Amino acid sequence: MNIVPQNAAPHSLAPIGGLSHVRGDRSALLLDLTIPQLLARAVGNFGPREAAVFPAQGKRFTWAELGDAVDRFAAGLAKLGLVKGERIGIWSPNRWEWLVTQFATARIGLILVNINPAYRLYELEYSLNKVGCRALILAASFKTSDYLAMIAELAPELGACAPGRLKSARLPNLTTVIRMGDEASAGMFNVAEIMAMADPAGLAGLDAITESLDPDDAINIQFTSGTTGAPKGATLTHRNIVNNGNLVTATIDFTENDRLCIPVPFYHCFGMVMGTLGCVSKGAAMVFPSEAFDPGACLASVQAEKCTGLYGVPTMFVAMLDHPDFRSFDLSSLRTGIMAGSPCPVEVMKRVVSQMHMSQVTIAYGMTETSPVSFQSHTGDTLERRVSTVGRVHPHVEVKIVDETGATVPVGVAGELCTRGYSVMRGYWDDPEKTAEAIDADGWMHTGDLATIDAEGYGNIVGRVKDMVIRGGENVYPREVEEFLYRHPKIREVQVFGVPDARYGEELCAWVVPLPGEQPTEDEIREFCRGQIAHYKIPRYVRLRAELPMTVTGKAQKFLMREAMVEELGLTVAKTA
Repeated sequence: MNIVPQNAAPHSLAPIGGLSHVRGDRSALLLDLTIPQLLARAVGNFGPREAAVFPAQGKRFTWAELGDAVDRFAAGLAKLGLVKGERIGIWSPNRWEWLVTQFATARIGLILVNINPAYRLYELEYSLNKVGCRALILAASFKTSDYLAMIAELAPELGACAPGRLKSARLPNLTTVIRMGDEASAGMFNVAEIMAMADPAGLAGLDAITESLDPDDAINIQFTSGTTGAPKGATLTHRNIVNNGNLVTATIDFTENDRLCIPVPFYHCFGMVMGTLGCVSKGAAMVFPSEAFDPGACLASVQAEKCTGLYGVPTMFVAMLDHPDFRSFDLSSLRTGIMAGSPCPVEVMKRVVSQMHMSQVTIAYGMTETSPVSFQSHTGDTLERRVSTVGRVHPHVEVKIVDETGATVPVGVAGELCTRGYSVMRGYWDDPEKTAEAIDADGWMHTGDLATIDAEGYGNIVGRVKDMVIRGGENVYPREVEEFLYRHPKIREVQVFGVPDARYGEELCAWVVPLPGEQPTEDEIREFCRGQIAHYKIPRYVRLRAELPMTVTGKAQKFLMREAMVEELGLTVAKTA
């Protein structure tokens, strides 16, 4: 077993030959483990120590208890006839069942499909069918989303079928629905029922299944949108995410004595890779303060559980710092953490360091397709480096910056960031064409981000090649929203773009050209989106226009639309590091 030392700092080499091309440190070997092997190591080493805490559900696990729950759920899933390589979706906020599902599915080689808790009917149907999910595990509800009602609308056959015997016209691959909670729902199993199916023979057979797994097997699919509008299923292997989680937490010097507060969502790599797998690689305790981010619950959990680390996107840290009772919480146990997801304003970083005791907080950059982290600052980096760059390249990762011709640019020159190494995804599920567009013949993942690398190897993200909008840490791809809005019966043309926002970094704006004789209202268009696409994809601003600014070749000029909205709304671009 190859183990990266816990204190291994991922220092990079200097740029190669004066060009923006760096290679991460390779002195420590990558882990050659599957996810169930990684968990088994933690259970064996730290059995009676605390592994996970869910204050909102009143649930705690030691490592031994977590391992037992995972095995019982895995054995139950196997008894349903689910086998290695099949896809099983999970649609839920941060609950203990999500954590157990993550490791139980991996135990028997099921490919876990992360479904964003904010998804609505259109997105859920697409996701389940795109990857052919045979089973779905879901919460009963979350905020304004009634998950049970939505799955019943997509698969009305549930009401009359026996659990595990679904035959749905709209979801043809789905046979099994498993719900969280104690209440019964027609056509569905409960999580507790599945765990109760585990018998001695089923439990005894788990090791043989695990031994048949390979670290290079696909084990996780996460949906990420693109300029085509349709979400793509980034397919990640055990090797991808086990090693990224391990190296991310090595960079913040984590050990089994640390306790990490994880308010970021499970469905995202930040939660389930940098968070759970990172902690499992070290035997560090995981604390999940609430189902969705709540600044008060997060601060209370840090205090009550004496957390030493905290993850979040900048808007989360701002919400905690601005909480009316902030000064009443004892955060002195904090030491480190990670801020990622969007650029960090300089003043926010200074307040996090000085007021939250996070003197060793780091910045990370990455994308789902790279498992996710490619760059990360180190706990020993100066504050200036941590607020003005995204750190240095991770171990075993290679990065270059290229121009429009594909040539590597000199140090300090902006271009598209490309990365390769163990962390690059296997590809987009069942989409070889899009995979080939993203990953070239030499294995380079083209990120679409504009970046620079300085003479010491520190990276900086300076823009986006494409027009992705980052709203509060959530990536929103305008083309996806545009294609949905084209379904509106009164819309002829639509363009969606980002405008500056003090709270979220960016907000969505849609410029709409109605069909002749139609005059939809702005509220009508927003209402059309509600219940169909995630709330953060619904444009905050909608404007009706007789025509859109175009180039002579017919290409929409979004930069002109953005400038016009900035002027109309009196907006300013927030200064960021």
